[in-house]
Amino acid sequence: MPEQTENLPSHADIRRILIIKWSAMGDVVVSTALMEDIRRAFPQADIDLNTMSPWDRMLFAEDPRFRRVFTVDLRGKERGWRGVRRWLREVRQGRYDLIIDLQSNDRSRLMMSLLTLTGGAPRLRMGTHRRFPYTIVPAAEPGTTQALEHQRATLRVGGIPALTPRPALHIPDENLAHARELMARHGLVPGKYAVFIPGSQAGGHLKRWGAEHYRALAALLRARGIERVALIGGPDDLDECARIAHDDDTIVDLCGQTQVPEIVPIAAGARLLVASDTGPAHVASSTDRPMVVICGPTDPRRVKPAGDNVVTMQADLPCINCYAKECSHHSCMAMITPEMVMETLRPALEI
Repeated sequence: MPEQTENLPSHADIRRILIIKWSAMGDVVVSTALMEDIRRAFPQADIDLNTMSPWDRMLFAEDPRFRRVFTVDLRGKERGWRGVRRWLREVRQGRYDLIIDLQSNDRSRLMMSLLTLTGGAPRLRMGTHRRFPYTIVPAAEPGTTQALEHQRATLRVGGIPALTPRPALHIPDENLAHARELMARHGLVPGKYAVFIPGSQAGGHLKRWGAEHYRALAALLRARGIERVALIGGPDDLDECARIAHDDDTIVDLCGQTQVPEIVPIAAGARLLVASDTGPAHVASSTDRPMVVICGPTDPRRVKPAGDNVVTMQADLPCINCYAKECSHHSCMAMITPEMVMETLRPALEI
């Protein structure tokens, strides 16, 4: 159990804050809603962020919310005591008044415990686990599978209003200009196009709905006045996007042509978004555009992007949420038809 559970003192007395958030891109992007809440609660404080590479460059370049963003490769080149010692040294040198552990897994709790036991930890240590070394914790164990809601509850216990509804990303001017140039070059007129994010990491191919489904959906949207469909994805999605765009000049294949921050302005101009369970979908959800995320082997209660503009679709099968890497039938995706997705998108098309 923690030493104590307490509200924060006067926010003016907290001058230096460290936020810890590692994990996969989607999880880090979701947590930016909490980072925005923390910055708003402490407008005068110096806030540092400890994250993983490459998120320091891909997600937080030139981010004015943070004085410093640093990484320690605890799972790679700095695995073992070398990384532990450097992490402890980096955090001690920060002389923080408050540490907010948005990771709160076994590894981050171990690191926080070592910091506390060896000196250098502030009195105020916030985390979602109701045990040592955290002093500000949620009132009860999580009653939800959504990590974001549990983390929001933890912030509120510490007196930090958790009001930001969706991810909040800073877009550098260079990325914003490139996104606008792509939109102009390909005739992506705001409100007249849709964005598909159809891919996944190579190891998660079962999360893909399939090129034929996306091609059929694009045709249905075209009949409803959507002039273009833009495809967004990373290196693992090049072949999938090429299959979707093949021989259709109304489908604009931007796969591999955008940096992560550029997804935001392109998504913001779209009429609607359709995506698989993939990291770029969380990036796109930082806009207020209506989004449908198609889920099969992963649990939508856990992977749904933040925001009340996002809905998930999943077939009613006994084998859903299996998190399998291979499957002989892929029924969870085969049973979701383009017509079903169109029905879910109907409110967005009627605006």
